Amino acid sequence: MAEKKASVKLNKDFKVADIDDRIYGSFIEHLGRAVYTGIYEPDHPTADEDGFREDVMELIKELDVPIVRYPGGNFVSGYNWEDGVGPVEDRPNRLELAWRTIETNEIGTNEFMKWAEKAGTDVMMAVNLGTRGIDAARNLIEYCNHPGGSYYSDLRKEHGYEKPYNIKTWCLGNEMDGPWQLGHKTAEEYGRLACETAKVMKQVDPDIEFVVCGSSHRNMPTFGEWEATVLEHTYEHVDYISLHQYFGHRTENLPKYLAKSVQMDDFIDSVIAICDYVKAKKKSDKEIYLSFDEWNVWFHSNQADQEMEPWAIAPPQLEDIYTFEDALVVGMMMMSLLKRADRVKMACLAQLVNVIAPIMTKEGGDAWKQTIFYPYYHGCKYGRGTVLEPVISCPTYDTEDFKEVPLVDTVTVMNEQKDELTIFAVNRDLEDSLVFEVELNGFEDYSVLEHIVMESEDVKARNTADNPDNVTPHTGGNATITGVKIVADLPKLSWNVIRLKKNN
Repeated sequence: MAEKKASVKLNKDFKVADIDDRIYGSFIEHLGRAVYTGIYEPDHPTADEDGFREDVMELIKELDVPIVRYPGGNFVSGYNWEDGVGPVEDRPNRLELAWRTIETNEIGTNEFMKWAEKAGTDVMMAVNLGTRGIDAARNLIEYCNHPGGSYYSDLRKEHGYEKPYNIKTWCLGNEMDGPWQLGHKTAEEYGRLACETAKVMKQVDPDIEFVVCGSSHRNMPTFGEWEATVLEHTYEHVDYISLHQYFGHRTENLPKYLAKSVQMDDFIDSVIAICDYVKAKKKSDKEIYLSFDEWNVWFHSNQADQEMEPWAIAPPQLEDIYTFEDALVVGMMMMSLLKRADRVKMACLAQLVNVIAPIMTKEGGDAWKQTIFYPYYHGCKYGRGTVLEPVISCPTYDTEDFKEVPLVDTVTVMNEQKDELTIFAVNRDLEDSLVFEVELNGFEDYSVLEHIVMESEDVKARNTADNPDNVTPHTGGNATITGVKIVADLPKLSWNVIRLKKNN
């Protein structure tokens, strides 16, 4: 049997786009243990003076997360932001209807902004367009961004926060097409409300930018029509439209699961087409970009969540424990974002800690890295720069949902400042390794820094509190370069990061 081979041709001048660092963003919602016993646990041995877990903080700093979406998610559609400011002892306990818990409001806007500063990340703030609307949104932005001399900016100062936060990026609600959403609206209703909210908020701060809600996922019955209608109302007042996508693996059909990033590619291309349709219809010079502000694998915890008793404080919700095969899918989802870096400018791996997250914690105990931490980390660390346009020749396979799925999924990032080149690649083949050849044009005199490989004989292998390093990458890959040609073996079912640097 002939050896399987994938060939890639790259040219330094053939570029997709520069990557906006915010494509490596994440998400923290008041949901489950994301906040309480996740980022915040005042009685924890590593807690700082503000109650934030420093062990978790160190892992987040290792990722160098550029932006974090907050406070939701479904949570925001029933959230009164005023509950989370002022003296903590005066804050109310509320029934949190989206996830059927009790929200203590111990952490609110000011505390989260303090945490974000310590974590070295910006905040993508969401406003409640479910149970509330324009008035609450204008008051929140005044509280957060106005320097002083007005009621809400002076209230912030009274609460002990003198300087405005100057939050630049704002989400106009969350998943408003979803019947599960508090204050669910039609596209017409939401489009009108989002437009007027954006206009009022910009009167308070003209320098902000907006993410308007797209469909909650690709299979919504109103997908396409929703985006077009919402953009008809908001096009000249917003900057991004959101996309959300979670993948599950409820069958034993692993080839089908590994092909799901093809669906994500199609989703992105479809939303771009809709944006450009509205642009043409409006005869506008403006381009709408994409914020893929929820993406991940999510299915492991579904049954446990359905059985959970309501009205607990910070119960363990959506605590997926990820497998090696999940890490491959997350890596390919991330590559889908990078392939369209010309239009996808922001994205949020949902979420960051405990809730469908790369980082897990034990209350009073350790924090550890899930399998999906590693491809996300490699993107955050090595995927900054410019995406190159490849020419790829590769064997394919078919599934019942997807035809001609490449055995190798790959994307290349050039960092001209550092004179580095990083090639991300997944071998989807269940049985065989594959020869991977890359022809480099315009990259003379480069050397291989390392070839990182993540692989496992057990596709269901997990990292747990008792065995946190069960699945980790190694640097034993065999990539070599001769002249301008890279040759590497990609092991079966493997995540690969091949790093090159120009010789001095």
